[in-house]
Amino acid sequence: MEESNGQTTDRYAADGYEAMYRADWYGPGGMMEPGRPGPVDRGQQLKEARRHFSKLGIMFLVGTLVIYAVQLLVMGVVSILRPQWMRDGNISLLVSLMPMYLIGMPILILLVRTIPAEKPQRRPIKAGQFLAAVIMCFGFVYITNFLGNILTTIIGILKGGTVQNELVEMTGSISLWAIALYMVICAPVMEEYIFRKLIVDRVIRYGQGTAVLLSGLMFGLFHGNLNQFVYAFVLGVFLAYLYVKTGNLKITIAIHMMINFMGGLVSSALMRMVDLEYLRLSAEMDMAALMEYVSEHAAGLLAYGAFLVFVLGSMVAGVVIFIVCLAKKKIGFQKGSVALLQGERFRTVFWNPGMVFYCIFWIGMIVYQLLM
Repeated sequence: MEESNGQTTDRYAADGYEAMYRADWYGPGGMMEPGRPGPVDRGQQLKEARRHFSKLGIMFLVGTLVIYAVQLLVMGVVSILRPQWMRDGNISLLVSLMPMYLIGMPILILLVRTIPAEKPQRRPIKAGQFLAAVIMCFGFVYITNFLGNILTTIIGILKGGTVQNELVEMTGSISLWAIALYMVICAPVMEEYIFRKLIVDRVIRYGQGTAVLLSGLMFGLFHGNLNQFVYAFVLGVFLAYLYVKTGNLKITIAIHMMINFMGGLVSSALMRMVDLEYLRLSAEMDMAALMEYVSEHAAGLLAYGAFLVFVLGSMVAGVVIFIVCLAKKKIGFQKGSVALLQGERFRTVFWNPGMVFYCIFWIGMIVYQLLM
């Protein structure tokens, strides 16, 4: 690896992996220098890479099954011994999440940590860059959430019913403090460690682009439903990009917390202040009832309107900043210490038993959720 204009570049990228034979094992006259190892067997190198990705997929799949197993076991026991607890949204959520966070995810972490890792280089980020990253992240999450809702609505129409939005149903059945504890504190910390640090640290040797894409895909699939997959994939890609460029997990945790704070806690609080369905029905039936409702809920309606302005503003500003960054070529990926050439990436990263089974499992869960 060489340094050029402050950026790490792969000196093998331009000429293909054949350059490895010339640059590292042969001297200027084309003769192998004494004491140096022989040329790398490219086929063997790719097999080792496929085994690496396969093991990563297997460990995540096994960890996923452990999470489901401990959740079902604890929930089953509680349902038998204390069935009244499962009728309370807050307690049932706690019964579901405690075994996941205290048993399932720690086991998943231990499994994945058996795979060799390589940390991204730590780089500082300026305040202006952080602010731009936050705006872009909010903008693209809101855009893709909107697109995901359109997609699931279309699927619901085609199947002659509705597609359940599990996140909306969950947040509507629990208290705000439970949303704050789960969505704003616990989920960002654990998810960033598992899906950013654990994955990126074990994939970045094959290139930043590969690490970013895989982190986003595995994170999106892990949510298990189409509504969340669309925006979770984009959020995962964006946060993984920030992690590979800064090497600082605290940055991605902070932004993840902001996203969940606005999308989970604030939006839920506003929805409880304003009954939009009642407002729609009042508008259809009686103008006097509508005006009465508006006057009684003026503060909530103004707050909800301000939130919508924030959402729309984030979407526009995020797209504009992203286009500017692209135009100024501020967004790019560096090669890894092990170069995967065009035509090798897909079959090396995804076409292996571990990743295939991981993807099949979660795609199956998403399809099942759509058909429910």
